[in-house]
Amino acid sequence: MSVIVILIVISLSLALGFLACFVWAVNSGQYEDTLTPSMRILADEEPGPGRAKGPSASEPSRKST
Repeated sequence: MSVIVILIVISLSLALGFLACFVWAVNSGQYEDTLTPSMRILADEEPGPGRAKGPSASEPSRKST
């Protein structure tokens, strides 16, 4: 019976720890902008002057044999 009490205390303290982390994340602004990251992947960006359109030169070419 004492093992159940110990497990309940451990689980409640773990749950309170997760709740505290969640409250900290909300208060620090982690969840303020949920729309922009999902829209950023849809935006087509033109490659800059230093970036090539094809595969990078450091990647070896893969030929099927």
